[in-house]
Amino acid sequence: MKHCIILTTCPDIESAKKLAAMLVKAKLAACVQLCPITSFYCWEDELHIEPEIRLIIKTKALLYKSVEAFIKEHHSYDTPQIIQTPIDKGSTEYLAWIDDNTIDE
Repeated sequence: MKHCIILTTCPDIESAKKLAAMLVKAKLAACVQLCPITSFYCWEDELHIEPEIRLIIKTKALLYKSVEAFIKEHHSYDTPQIIQTPIDKGSTEYLAWIDDNTIDE
């Protein structure tokens, strides 16, 4: 696996836009898409139903640890969701574009 998608969430559109822009400017991500969602989860033994913004981060798999550290450093949550999903297949041109728009590490 050379490429991946990393998922995280933010509590609101402003913080999601800020994190997305920082990831792209740092070339840790070629593209970040934002989607409004509703999350159901338990935190400190209480059920929460909250609006959130999902960030779909497209990058190289070898950048996962750097992206994870970056999110942890800049995120407002104590325990942000950070999940990697491999990209098994994709158009050659799009995957090359990801390579061209992210740093080598």
